Amino acid sequence: MGKNIAILMGGYSSEYDISIKSGNMVYNTLSKSSNDKFFKVIIKKNEWYHLDEYNNKFPINKEKFEIIKDNLDIKIDIVFNTIHGEPGENGEIQSYFENLEIIQTSSNSKSSQLTFNKKECKKKVEELGILTPKSILIKKGVFYKKYNEILNLKFPIFIKPNEGGSSYGISKIKNEKDIIKGLKKCYKEDSDALIEEEIYGREISVGVIKFKDKVIALPPTEIIPHNEFFDFDAKYKGESEEITPAKIGLDKIDEVKNLAISIYRKLNLKGITRSDFILKNEKFYFLEINTNPGLTKESILPQQAKAYGIELEELFKSVLT
Repeated sequence: MGKNIAILMGGYSSEYDISIKSGNMVYNTLSKSSNDKFFKVIIKKNEWYHLDEYNNKFPINKEKFEIIKDNLDIKIDIVFNTIHGEPGENGEIQSYFENLEIIQTSSNSKSSQLTFNKKECKKKVEELGILTPKSILIKKGVFYKKYNEILNLKFPIFIKPNEGGSSYGISKIKNEKDIIKGLKKCYKEDSDALIEEEIYGREISVGVIKFKDKVIALPPTEIIPHNEFFDFDAKYKGESEEITPAKIGLDKIDEVKNLAISIYRKLNLKGITRSDFILKNEKFYFLEINTNPGLTKESILPQQAKAYGIELEELFKSVLT
């Protein structure tokens, strides 16, 4: 007998539209050939609902996470989590499903809370002996008190939301006069700004998945943005070159794959993840990890899976087992 599987998408952050695209990609791929039943579930701040193939909306009973449809309460067995940002990557939705004892495909609430907090995640990764860029965290409203700490960093610097993704709210700052502008942009997304020295080098991204009961790293991608850094347009509007597998030495490919697997295991991660690094002077610097990376046609991880020899249907089914 097949299972009822909810494809969770949307969320509360600026990444809502990207999540909808990822969720639809998963739904369209898995619903074609399976004995299981798949349900698109849209998560918004004030409304959760199931959307059927005719775009009819049906409410969700939040107490049990059941779909109320045609006078029936449809029980969900597994949740495929494709929400980028809040509440899908910060531990919030994970905690909700843990309390209901419903399986969801991304990392647990504790690990998700850690990895979503860029500063805390960097600390944990540094404890593993992995290099990270020098950075400071400045909360909204107190940045004047820590202004001199910013000036102690080596320019150019990046100002980015401590919790967030898809390059929303991020700025590359080359001189002091643009700091306030960058902070204001950041604080529209998050009340905590992570300010980080630029590590100028080659950007390398590595997907890690559990496939056939084994944790594996996919072929890494080198990202060459047409803009100054891998911003939103570079990620989603084709304004970058993405080379998979990356044209770096085989020893470096093995090294960065091992780093990504080590982070996945030591941080107790689950499902599909993508870790981003900068390669400078033959050394890798960890930037951040995505525990629900993009799964759209434009996204990096599906490219990596294909290069490994894993088709999308196989990739998506792997997290349901």
